[in-house]
Order: sequence, then structure tokens, then C-alpha cells
Amino acid sequence: MKIIVGLGNPGKKFEKTRHNLGFMVLDRFSKKNKFPKFKMKKEFLAMVSEKKIRKEKIILVKPQTFMNNSGLAVKEILKKLRTSNIEHLTSNLWVVHDDLDIPSGKIKISFGRGSGGHKGVQSIIDEIKTRDFVRFRIGIKPNSKFKMQNAKLKFKIQNFVLEKFNKKEEKILKEVIEMACQAIKMAIKEGVEKAMSEFNK
Repeated sequence: MKIIVGLGNPGKKFEKTRHNLGFMVLDRFSKKNKFPKFKMKKEFLAMVSEKKIRKEKIILVKPQTFMNNSGLAVKEILKKLRTSNIEHLTSNLWVVHDDLDIPSGKIKISFGRGSGGHKGVQSIIDEIKTRDFVRFRIGIKPNSKFKMQNAKLKFKIQNFVLEKFNKKEEKILKEVIEMACQAIKMAIKEGVEKAMSEFNK
């Protein structure tokens, strides 16, 4: 079983914003691989869709707790699956999210890293008490024109991630979403290490 969590904020206000890239990837992945329509599961605090790929259950999850509380939904999902082997579950927990440290159009797959300042990822680490899970990190790094060298750094970052993609970014957005979907599919079929060797370039 794989639990694949895409991070974002619910509601039309946040659609197509940089911080919702995790949602966008899962929406595309579910469509490409003919998953059922996402449905709200209150017990998971999330929109969920699931099916089997090569006889393995794949659960796609879009937390509805807002980004900074993403961990609440992940914690509930792990609890509701009622397994004593929590280490097995977390090793098969994959989180898809935007990343300010990676250039637009690039992705990185990692395991066991800190949050890097991403509040959604930090919420998950805080709630499940481990960082031992796989992350598909999708770049949204600002270009050189975006200056972040003043006392309002935090405020500017918050504004940036909650803005919609600009026209220049939209040109590569579809491409990087497709790339992320390919990476997830390869990781399911051939293993995370194989996907890392192929996409971490």
C-alpha cells in the first residue's frame, strides 16, 4: 500500500497558486491513471481516491485542513488504517509539494529530510513524529528579479507561494506536472530508488 499525499489549500481562492502544486499533481495523476473521483472523507480530514496499480493499493490524499495543518490529516489517515507497523506505513507515505529551494521546472525526490521551512511538511513531521517519508519536491524557486533581501522576507515568501502562477511559469507548469506524475508512476512500479536515479538530475 502507498499513501500519496498532495499538499495544498482547499477552496477556489487557492486554485492554481504555487502552494497548491501538490493538489495539481495528484489531480493530474488521478486522471492519467483513471482513479475514481476524489471524495471527501471526514474521518481522514481529506479528499481521497484509491485504486490498485499492479495489485497494490494506492491511496491519493488531498488534506482539507489548510497547508499549515496538513499533518492533522496525515495523522488521522495513519491512525484509521489501524496497523501496528507504523514504520512500514511511514516508509510508504509519499508527500508531493512545492519547494522554494528548487528551480521551476525541476523536481527532486528525497527521503528522511527536514522540512526546509515548508510549513505543510513541518506539520506532518510534528504530527507523526518522524521525517522518514518520501517527498516529491517540485520547484517554484523565484527568478532573480524576485528580491527577498529585507526585513519583510517572511511576508514576501507567504505572498509569493499564495500567488497564482504567472504566464512565464505556466509555460513549464504542465511539463513539470507531467514529469512529477511520471516519477510517481516509476516509483510505484520500479521503486523509489529507481525514480531518484532517473529524476534527481
